[in-house]
Amino acid sequence: MRRGAVFVVLALLAGLVTPAAAAVQPFFWGVATSGYQAEGSAPDSNWRRYEQAKTSSIKEPYRESVDFRHHYAEDIDRAKQLGVNVFRFSVEWARIEPRPGQVDQTELAYYDDVVRHVLDAGMRPMITLDHWVYPGWVADQGGWDSDRTVDAWLVNARRVVERYKGLGAIWITINEPTVYLQNETTNGGLAGWKLPWAQSRLVTVHRAAYDLIHSLDPGALVSSNTAYIPAVQGVLDASFLDRVRDKLDFAGLDYYYGASLDNLSAIHAASGEFWKVTPQPDGIYYALRYYARKFPGLPLYVVENGMPTDNGNARPDGYTRSDHLRDHIYWVQRAKADGMNVIGYNYWSLTDNYEWGSYQPRFGLYTVDARSDATLTRRPTDAVAAYRDLIAGHGVPSGYTPVRPPGFCSVVDGLGSCLDPARYPGPLAPLA
Repeated sequence: MRRGAVFVVLALLAGLVTPAAAAVQPFFWGVATSGYQAEGSAPDSNWRRYEQAKTSSIKEPYRESVDFRHHYAEDIDRAKQLGVNVFRFSVEWARIEPRPGQVDQTELAYYDDVVRHVLDAGMRPMITLDHWVYPGWVADQGGWDSDRTVDAWLVNARRVVERYKGLGAIWITINEPTVYLQNETTNGGLAGWKLPWAQSRLVTVHRAAYDLIHSLDPGALVSSNTAYIPAVQGVLDASFLDRVRDKLDFAGLDYYYGASLDNLSAIHAASGEFWKVTPQPDGIYYALRYYARKFPGLPLYVVENGMPTDNGNARPDGYTRSDHLRDHIYWVQRAKADGMNVIGYNYWSLTDNYEWGSYQPRFGLYTVDARSDATLTRRPTDAVAAYRDLIAGHGVPSGYTPVRPPGFCSVVDGLGSCLDPARYPGPLAPLA
């Protein structure tokens, strides 16, 4: 951990530096995880019910996932050893309010300890208020088909923000809102024809939460992260991001899959076979450029980026997790060199986890066999050392050549990315 990052967190705690001042500190390097996917000991929630009902998304039982609930101290220390200065996690509403108005103090104390460990490790918490999961009692009253959910959601948001204000947290209100509701319709939590009204409710809670956070935690950075879908992102943004543009402190994007005329493999993501997608690292440049042009003046943060493997097996083409990581960071540096205000990058994820119905896609820097290893041992992949080196070196070294070359005629940003391609090779900017 760089000395400067440690100073910022300690100074925040001492009241010497305001969160607003901390926002201009060096590049945010992070790792990410989420509650339901990693914690285990799952309480009653919409997703717990989907898993028990074996809806179409569910390929195998949840078990205890990777049991972050009881391994968080070691996992946060693993993140510290990487040198990251941001640790993203979610505070699960279903865990802390298992019944209407009944707050579980034991579970709040657990999250208190998570936050304490993150701060003690010299990292900044990135707290997600809603990572697709809500309590079972909210499902009983209609989920996002009910205006009552808006009111209850905001009560919980206030509870969490009041508890962790003043600690320099970065706040994510809703994780990938468009995909969130797509999953709700797929799993039966929402009728498809009611999507427009549910989308409006998500817009309402984000806008209200943005104002609430800035009232309670002045100077904090607040946003939502969007899943970037090549060629159609403009259409998807119309349902949420365009409607909250004035309530974003940065544009948060999740980039996993690109597309070009010589690589249309992203179609496999639609069937959940994520490991069959051929990575396209140059696409992250075009995704960043899309938002730099769409929202001029708004900082950019890659809230999620990672590569799935098939149950931890090596890819048939020999492309490794460390190759994937370095190649994407190369293109982030290219974006910054070309004037895009990229302020942060999070790797998804620190460990393997329950990928919304299956343990087959493995995204972790540390791999975990949740199916058959009762000890849930975290085993480092080759990307652990690679990420540590990238952070220490502020990115890839000058002269680095990506293992995966640019695609032919990228369509990540429609024809714009094909007709106006990035110069390759080109200049790099350090991420510092």
